[in-house]
Amino acid sequence: MSSSDPAVALPTSEPRLTLYSTAGCHLCEQAEALLQALALRWEVVDIASSDALIDQYGVRIPVLKAGGTDTDLGWPFTADDVQQYLQNGDQS
Repeated sequence: MSSSDPAVALPTSEPRLTLYSTAGCHLCEQAEALLQALALRWEVVDIASSDALIDQYGVRIPVLKAGGTDTDLGWPFTADDVQQYLQNGDQS
């Protein structure tokens, strides 16, 4: 199967994931390794780029947020926590 085969594409229903992070954050590196082990796709947002993000997430990073939800998942989290968060969406 080639990488361009539609069968290997992620489902369109998969939530868009954002990992709020910053450079030099070893916990953020651990969170990224966990997400990679779960074969998820995510976008990293460096909170240092915005005073508002620093205010919101500065002492909580890494923080995972699924698009379309009002909730987020702050560190520490496990693979089970991530899977439950993604299944429950903003019901948690």
